[in-house]
Amino acid sequence: MGLDFLDNGSIFEHAITCAEFGRFHYFLLALCGLIYMNCAISVSVVSFVLPSAQCDFQLSSSDKGLLNAVPLLGMLLGAYFWGCLADMHGRKKALIAALLMDGLFSLLSSFLTFFWPFLFCRFFSGFGLSGYLGICFSYLGEFQPKIYREKVLSWLEMFWTVGVILLPLVAWGIIPMTANYAIGILRYSSWNLFLTLCSLPSILLALWLTRFPESPKFLLECGEFDEALECLKRIYTENTGEPGEAYPVRSLIENEVRCSVISIQSKRSLRSMKTVKTPKDLKNLLNEVWYQTKEMFKPPHLKNTLLTCLIQFGLTSSYYTLMMWFPELFNRFETFERQQPGVDVSVCQVSSVYIEHDGALNTVDLCGSAVGESVYTHTLWIGIACIPTSLWMPLCVHRLGAKFFLVMCLFVSGIVAAALYFVKNSLQNLILSCLFEAFSGLGISVLLCIMVDLFPTNMRVMAAAASATFGRLGSLMANITFGLLIDSHCILLIIIFSSLLIISGLLSLALPNGNDKDLD
Repeated sequence: MGLDFLDNGSIFEHAITCAEFGRFHYFLLALCGLIYMNCAISVSVVSFVLPSAQCDFQLSSSDKGLLNAVPLLGMLLGAYFWGCLADMHGRKKALIAALLMDGLFSLLSSFLTFFWPFLFCRFFSGFGLSGYLGICFSYLGEFQPKIYREKVLSWLEMFWTVGVILLPLVAWGIIPMTANYAIGILRYSSWNLFLTLCSLPSILLALWLTRFPESPKFLLECGEFDEALECLKRIYTENTGEPGEAYPVRSLIENEVRCSVISIQSKRSLRSMKTVKTPKDLKNLLNEVWYQTKEMFKPPHLKNTLLTCLIQFGLTSSYYTLMMWFPELFNRFETFERQQPGVDVSVCQVSSVYIEHDGALNTVDLCGSAVGESVYTHTLWIGIACIPTSLWMPLCVHRLGAKFFLVMCLFVSGIVAAALYFVKNSLQNLILSCLFEAFSGLGISVLLCIMVDLFPTNMRVMAAAASATFGRLGSLMANITFGLLIDSHCILLIIIFSSLLIISGLLSLALPNGNDKDLD
């Protein structure tokens, strides 16, 4: 198991179980849930800016694909960086840094109306977003006894659903406003205000996170036994109201033999390195990253690493691309149906009619408040449609297993993606969009839940980051491809996304079952 403890899973499970389950865990779930809800908002926020900022930025379809792709490029490059940071210096520090980076760069971007500086800020916003999206599940999971772990992690999907519902409501309340301020060459309109408000939760959540401890499982893995014990005592006190001295576990070191092994292993951790000041520090850091990376791609972790990376590639590229383009497709349908009421047209046919007219970009009546109401109402319905699946999983995951939900979500999403070809009006498009979001979004959450059990503590976040890197790479390529092909080769896009999801479903059948497993 690499740097993992010999039989430490059972030691930790006993210690965290003795801390009991209560008030601390509810507050931690609220914090991590809000962080995950903020992920849902941050991932999709640009999709509402696309129709609204078209006149300010003079966007073509390929420009919109670039605007969607740049945050994903940041997420692609950031995923592995944050994974290394979290596995070497702690989950809490990495989470705070990632939240602040996303919040501050997103806030800066909200005041920009020049395309390339705007892209620059959205890149670093995406870089930060990839950090807390990948670490959130591991941080929450490492505080849970195994009897509650799968169910608690499953409830995060409900917070994602709330974020999907909340985003169009906020957009609907702000973007149609006629407010428009100009100072010289700078402009600040309703969509800028929308971005400003959506950037604040990341900063506030980072401040709240400072009041929570580091993961006790991570501290234990680093050989910081006293700190881990104090953390567990704090959890016990908050859950029971009893003083820390009443905590029944007196030591986390079972015997001197095990202690000596752990001490030797923990020396490989660079947690004590606060800054990289010398070439030797940098060399040690790179050696640690390389060591951790090699461990993931060697038995017994090789199979799980390859499977999760490939599944993430197919699932994430399809999900992020289609969800970021759905508001744009809704706007195209509404524009077409307003101009030609009663005419049935496929989602592929409406695209070329909407965006191009006589070879020129058609931007008439497409700015700010002119964005159709259906863009917001349809996206709102997509979020509401996720509620049943978000409730179904935490209530049934212990009985059916997370793997069942992952396989089901991938196959259903693939079938729904293929059915987009047969759409003839905006209502049919809305129904399929609701089904796609409900099952593909759930699939992403389930995969993150499964990965908490698949990998040991010392490589858990890095493994999630490696798979996320594959997913972001697919999303980046898919968004650029979507922008280039949506107006001329729509059917090819449908075939690609449907095939990716079905193949990912077949691969997920090979994943091991992890129910009731001690946390390594």
